[in-house]
Amino acid sequence: MGRIARSSRKRPALPRRMMLAAAALLLGGGGLAAVNVYASASESGPPGGSGSGSGMARMRMVSTIDCPDVGEALATVPETAKSRVGRQLAALDTQITDAYTTFADNQDRIQRDPSLADSMVLAPLKKQRTASIGQIADTTGEPTLKDRGLAACTMRADDARTGPAPALAASGPARSDFVDIRSVRPDAPAPAPGRAASTGTFTSDCGRNQNAKRNPDNVIVAPGVSNGAHHTHDYVGNQATDAFSSDADLARGATSCRDQGDRSTYYWPVVRVLNQGNDADARADGGGKDRNVGKIQTPAQATITYVGSPVSKVTAMPRFLRIITGDAKAFTNGNANANASWSCTGFENRQLKDKYPLCPQGSEVVRTFKFQSCWDGRDTDSANHRTHVAFADKRGACPAGFRAIPQLVQRIVYDVPAKAGAFAVDSFPEQLHKPVTDHGDFIDVFSDQLMGKVVNCINTGRTCA
Repeated sequence: MGRIARSSRKRPALPRRMMLAAAALLLGGGGLAAVNVYASASESGPPGGSGSGSGMARMRMVSTIDCPDVGEALATVPETAKSRVGRQLAALDTQITDAYTTFADNQDRIQRDPSLADSMVLAPLKKQRTASIGQIADTTGEPTLKDRGLAACTMRADDARTGPAPALAASGPARSDFVDIRSVRPDAPAPAPGRAASTGTFTSDCGRNQNAKRNPDNVIVAPGVSNGAHHTHDYVGNQATDAFSSDADLARGATSCRDQGDRSTYYWPVVRVLNQGNDADARADGGGKDRNVGKIQTPAQATITYVGSPVSKVTAMPRFLRIITGDAKAFTNGNANANASWSCTGFENRQLKDKYPLCPQGSEVVRTFKFQSCWDGRDTDSANHRTHVAFADKRGACPAGFRAIPQLVQRIVYDVPAKAGAFAVDSFPEQLHKPVTDHGDFIDVFSDQLMGKVVNCINTGRTCA
C-alpha cells in the first residue's frame, strides 16, 4: 500500500467533545483519567455520524471513582487502636460512597464539562481523605501514610461499558460482564495428592440462610461501625454477628449449624435479581441508599466443607481466626487479591473470576470461595486482614513459616434467570457490582473438641459431617 501524501491544507479544529476529552486528560491534582474519549473510523464526518465508514467507533465514559485502598497499605495496627482505625477506614469508605453519589447524580453534567469532576467530586474527597488518613497515621504510628499519595483519587472509565452496549443500570454491571459458561475453557486439573497428603473432608451443615439473617456490617474490617460494608451480607452459622460483636459475644451466640460445636461466622454479599422490583431495603443502608437494588435471593444450596493439603497434614485453626478471601474493591484495586469464582452446575470445571456465568437451561449459578489454607502460627488477624494467612502454591505447599490448616471451601448455588444483566452481587457502589469484587468472610468459633474432630478426619482421609 502506497504512502499517503501530506495535505497542505490546515487540519480542521477538533470537535468540542474531543477538546473536552483532551482537557480531561490534563486535569491535575487527581483529575480525570479519561472522559468521552472518541476514536473515529475516519477523519471525515462528525463524531456520531451515520455510515459504516464514519462516525464514532468507540466511546469511553467515566463511570466511577478510583481511590487507593488505605486498609491494604497498613503494616501494623496496635490492639488498643483497632476500633479507632476501623472507624476511620469506614469513614473513608463512606466518603467514597458520598462522592460517588455526587458523581452519579451529576454524571451528564460532568461528561459535558469534565472540569466539574475536580471541583464537585475529587477535590472535596481529597480534603476529607487527607484528614482521615492523617488520623490513621497518628493512631497507628505510621507517619509515612501521609506522604504516599493515598488521599488523591481519580475518575476512571469502565471498559466493559465501551461501545454500543450500554450499562444495564447507573451503578450496575454491563452486558459484557456476563459470559456463556459453555464458551469457557475447562480449568487445569488440581495437583495430585502426595504421599503425605491429608485427603479427608469435614462438612458443616449450617443451612442456607432461610431465616434471612442479613446486615450491611463487617465486623472484621469495620468493627463497631454500622453499615461498614455499604452492601448487604448473608450470614449462616453464628446468629450473634453484627458490627458490634466481640469474641465473647460470638462464643455465646446461637448457631444455625447442625453441630452446635460450630458457632463460626460465615458471611458473603447477597445476590440480587435485577429489574424485577426491589427488596425491603430499597431505602435502607446497604440497600438502595448504597445503590444495591433488586430482589435478594436466598441460596438454593449453601455447602460448607473443610478439606486438607495435597502435600501435608493440617493443624488446628486457632479460635477466633479471621479470614477474608477475595477483594471487595478488586475493580479499582486490581485482581491481586481476587479469589472468589463463578460457574454453573454441571460446568464446575470452568471457573470465572471476572465474569458472571450465563448457564444453560437446567443449570444453576454457583459461587465458590476457597479460603486461604496456610496460617502464620501466631496471629488470628493482621493489620490488612491478609498477611497472617496465605494461599498454598501451585503444588499445594505453604510459604516458609506458615503451616497448613483445614481449608474452608464454600459452594453457594442460586436459581436466577439466565440472562445478561439479570443478577448481580452486592458491592460498594463505586465497584459497579463487578463479579471480580465478590468475597467471603469467616471467623472460626469451633469448640476445641469439634476442631480436633475436623483435623483428625482430614488427616486420616475420612469423610465426616
